[in-house]
Amino acid sequence: MSPLLRRTPRKKPSERTVTLIGKPDCHLCEDAEAVVEEVCGALGTPWEKKDITQDEELYRAYWEQIPVVLIDGEQHDFWRVNPQRLRTALGG
Repeated sequence: MSPLLRRTPRKKPSERTVTLIGKPDCHLCEDAEAVVEEVCGALGTPWEKKDITQDEELYRAYWEQIPVVLIDGEQHDFWRVNPQRLRTALGG
């Protein structure tokens, strides 16, 4: 069967992990953090925050896109985080 047609079980929001990549003194990062905190808190999804200025690899990969939101290590959004889009992506 084609991988495109194969259905994989959808993870529960509590089984996902959201990572917010940003930097200090960034107003877009603060806005994104508020959205991530609200949505993840409501769904019971664990989340973490990473500082791009403390990680050279993250800096090279995402410097022009911060804030960046990853879901289970895959890029979901950048610059502005839409709460409904994040909620939907997490299965909530």
